[in-house]
Amino acid sequence: MTHLNDDILHQVTKPARYTGGEWDSVVKDWDKTNIRIALAYPDLYEIGMSNLALPILYDLLNRQPDVLAERVYAPWVDMGAVMQTKGIPLFSLESRRPLKDFDIIGFSLGYELTYTNVLNMLHLAQIPVLASEREDCHPIVIAGGTCVLNPEPMADFIDFSVIGDGEEVLLELLDSFRDWKRQGKGAPRKELFCQVATIPGVYVPGLYQVEYKADGLFQSITPTVAQAKSTIKRRIVDKLPPPVTKPVVPYTEVIHDRGAIEIQRGCSRGCRFCQAGIIYRPVRERPQEEVIPTVGELITNCGYDEVSLVSLSTSDYSHIDELVANLLSHRYRHHNLALSLPSIRVDSSSVRLVDSLPSRRKTGLTFAPEAGSERLRQIINKSIPEEELLKTAATAFDRGWTNLKLYFMLGLPAETTDDIEGIIQLINKVNALGKKTKGKRPQIRVSLTTFIPKPHTPFQWVAQEGEPELNSKQELLKQGLHRKGIRLSWTDPKVSQLEAILSRGDRRLGKVIYRAWQLGSTFDAWSEHFNYENWLQAFTEAGLEPDFYHQRERPIDEPLPWAHIDVGVTTAFLKREYKKALAGRETHDCCFEACNVCGLERWQPQCRQKHQELIQSKR
Repeated sequence: MTHLNDDILHQVTKPARYTGGEWDSVVKDWDKTNIRIALAYPDLYEIGMSNLALPILYDLLNRQPDVLAERVYAPWVDMGAVMQTKGIPLFSLESRRPLKDFDIIGFSLGYELTYTNVLNMLHLAQIPVLASEREDCHPIVIAGGTCVLNPEPMADFIDFSVIGDGEEVLLELLDSFRDWKRQGKGAPRKELFCQVATIPGVYVPGLYQVEYKADGLFQSITPTVAQAKSTIKRRIVDKLPPPVTKPVVPYTEVIHDRGAIEIQRGCSRGCRFCQAGIIYRPVRERPQEEVIPTVGELITNCGYDEVSLVSLSTSDYSHIDELVANLLSHRYRHHNLALSLPSIRVDSSSVRLVDSLPSRRKTGLTFAPEAGSERLRQIINKSIPEEELLKTAATAFDRGWTNLKLYFMLGLPAETTDDIEGIIQLINKVNALGKKTKGKRPQIRVSLTTFIPKPHTPFQWVAQEGEPELNSKQELLKQGLHRKGIRLSWTDPKVSQLEAILSRGDRRLGKVIYRAWQLGSTFDAWSEHFNYENWLQAFTEAGLEPDFYHQRERPIDEPLPWAHIDVGVTTAFLKREYKKALAGRETHDCCFEACNVCGLERWQPQCRQKHQELIQSKR
């Protein structure tokens, strides 16, 4: 057990990140628990504690009598330096045991720019970073999350990955691990790997061989043992598991310091740039009779007075108005409850919905038009007429909202200078509406992100725009919007380039990630620590070109490094959507109209039923 004393904690910022002992944390008897799992989040405590997936797995695992699950987050650079100097191995929060003492370390990979943090955490834990160098005495390193839908860039470091929803497959993995552990210390790791490779949704990269063509293009990935499947199908739970009602309550401030309940998983809107809209299909709702008492339990168990109703598109939840009214007007009216509704659609009904919420102060509303012209919004299949956008803004101003935050993307496929001018014109119209309604200039914040082509989306073949073109568009927007009341923020194109590279990379990127980490790259998502030169040097030493991965348009028939991962949505559907995008044609939401035959047809009837109820509720 690691002992933290004042000599250590006074040297680091925010020592509460490392002390543990939080309310509702689960501490089991180490010596009486057969399977010990460390749930690892490769970013700061404040960010990891705001993640919804880890509490679900933490609760699920600790409900198993013979399983102990504890948490660990990436130590900030100051703590990492102290640990290196003093030889302190990275430890869990609950028991402060070194990670190397656990049986399994499970990483949640939700963002590509945390990859070097994974390597650094393993190194600080005194565990070999490369999977090929680990021996039978070392913990098994597994991964899950959205990034493992292309598991190849991290294949050198991960023993196996869980593809898709983890709630059911994790219990199956535990059964395999129990069987393997009963064989005693003489059982080699590869026996376990071959056994778990037979479980649907589990990918063991060490059991596959990758081939490349002479010109450097990816050619194939094939199993090397009989147990490994040529295609790994994403696991999908039919029904959302019971919600977590006793999450760990942090002692220090975190990004989302409130209770959270997942009311819906999946989205059927079909935005062509959105990976989440593909890999979380189909839509599955948590019934109101489950949501309402859960909110009460979160209030009782955690002391929260704010609860977030989480979904990719919260305003699409059936009878959302009724749910909000039930929570605020009846059940919890004496608890001074505040509700948070993230991810709402751009329409006036969403404004009215948010306006119905009790608020300590009216700050602002956030909407994501994404593109500045209707033409481009049709291409990305987020067809919101400008009239509807302006009507939404007018409704917001009329109801007393003092500022708006608008999200736009730069570098979308088929984007032109006219589309950038369209962003300027649209924001100017919103600004004028605010002045007309309120009699004073509104506060408008504009956030610009760079389009990143993601695997398993209709735009997975598209080239990312180059840095000079992106800088030129950012400059055009800065010149067109340099007026009081409009604040502009944007991402560094180099950061977006690296994300695109790692998103669509193949297994060869493992040596690039490894070398960048050796050169000192960690916390790449943090501007003060991002060092693009490290990555360029790593690419040069590996004999690879960054442009090959992010700035190259891929032929629609080119084999893709992630094609062995079957997310349920077929490649044929993605190709149809890509061609429709190039033609500027929209695709309807199949929950409202006929099935689009994306590959997940067996869920379509329940989606249709859900939205029929939604339509009836709004009439």
